[in-house]
Formats: sequence, C-alpha cells, structure tokens
Amino acid sequence: MSALLEVRRAVVRYRRARMPGPSLTAVDGVDFALQAGEIVALVGESGCGKSSLGRAILGLTPLADGEVRWRGRRIDTLSREAFRPLRRELQVVFQDPVASFDPRMPIAASVAEPLRALVGKLSVTERTARVERILAEVGLAGDTAARYPHQLSGGQLQRAGLARALIVDPAFLVCDEPVSALDVSVQGQIVNLLARIRRERGLACLFISHNLAVVANLADRILVMHRGRIVESGGCADVLHAPRHAETRKLLDSILPVDPVAARRRVEARPVPAAADAPARLTS
Repeated sequence: MSALLEVRRAVVRYRRARMPGPSLTAVDGVDFALQAGEIVALVGESGCGKSSLGRAILGLTPLADGEVRWRGRRIDTLSREAFRPLRRELQVVFQDPVASFDPRMPIAASVAEPLRALVGKLSVTERTARVERILAEVGLAGDTAARYPHQLSGGQLQRAGLARALIVDPAFLVCDEPVSALDVSVQGQIVNLLARIRRERGLACLFISHNLAVVANLADRILVMHRGRIVESGGCADVLHAPRHAETRKLLDSILPVDPVAARRRVEARPVPAAADAPARLTS
C-alpha cells in the first residue's frame, strides 16, 4: 500500500540573521512515511528541528534539499498558489491556542475562516450549520460560538483550534505541540479527543511533542529526533519499553513517574560514576 505522505532526505536550513558564517541546519536528511489513518509522534527536545520539519511538510518553510510527496505527488516544489488547493487536505493545530486566534473575532468567525478561504461558496445558513456541528464534535457548547478568545480557557481554545482545522474535512493534520501550553489534566482531555476523532474520521496525524508520556496512548509509531535527525523509530510500545538510543532514554527519564517508590528505585539503579569522573572539589 502506497503511503499517504512521504518525506525523503528532507533538509531545512536557516540563514543567520546579521551574522557571518554558514546557515543553520535544523533538519538534516530526514526520511519517513505515514499511512492513511495513522498517527505518528515526532518527539524530541526543544530546538531539535521537529517543528521545522512540520512546517516544511505544510509548505510553510522551504526545503533546502530532499522532497515531500503527498499521495505520490511531489509538493515541496509547488508555488504558493499551486499549493493552495492542498490546504484543504493538510491542516495544522498550533502550539499556543491564545496566539492562534484573532482577539477581535468571535470563535464562530475564526472557525469559519477556512470555509471562506478553501471551500466553494456557501450560504450563511450552511456555514453557520457547519460551525455549530464541528464545535459540538470537539465538545464545545453552543454558546461558545458567540464568545471571544479571552472568554475561553486554554483547553477550550485548543478545542476551537482543532475545530477550525477539521471544518474542511482534512485527510492529514499536523499537531505542533498542541498540549504543551495546557494544564496536565487538560492535556489528557485533548489527547483523548484526538484519539476519538482519529477513530471516527480515519484522520492521519503527525503529532509533534517533547513529551513521550503525552503520545504513549495516542501514537501508532514514534520517531525520535535529535539535532535534526531521526535517531530512533518504531512502534509505540517498542520505543517506550525497549529504547535503543540514548536520546530516547533521556526523554523517558524526563517523565515524572506517578509512583515515588519506583522513581527512587530508578535513581538507585543507576551506576555510580567512577572517582575519575566525579567533579573535582575546591580546596582552600
């Protein structure tokens, strides 16, 4: 079965602003494929290049090398105008729900924006009905449509952001750290919502995160990114329970376990550094 999305040898570079020297390489030869209906988690520390890769897939950041293929067609070389029809199939949910909404527009107007931009002419009645339907699908009450962003919580705003992305019935969604700005309890609600929407819609998703705990019960596969490269990939259970790369183990170590006894045993099980590796003490 051919992949829905293919990324081949992708390279993203940025020029140094007002500084001499070579360009900065954010993504360095990344390869992966994603099937229809699959959720792939792209995880790594801040600055590893994962968001740059997501933006390159969506045509928001140019590739310096490599290619991106959608349904077998190369899309990274398309002009902005030629890429526009694909916007309906490839959508994004941003990290900061507050910054992603215009504070002067009610939620209904913001959620309806993709319909105005990407879908053929709809009557006001049809557009209103679609907005109400998608807001209900993501768990927002009917009166939310008339509210402004400052009147909603962060979790409610992120649900609205998801509604805005889904209203044009995309086949693929890039979720760029969509829960990192939310409280832990709300993070779980949004992740569960995404899981349900994937089941109901058969939606494919690239879920970008720095937290392996967030993707543990959501992703089919995990890609671990470090310094612009994929250093480990595999099924979710394999990567979480039998990590092979040091970066993956470091990301796992950063997860705070619920059981403090297990945490203490984990620390005690680590090898004690040799005397030669111990930091030198200052003497007076």
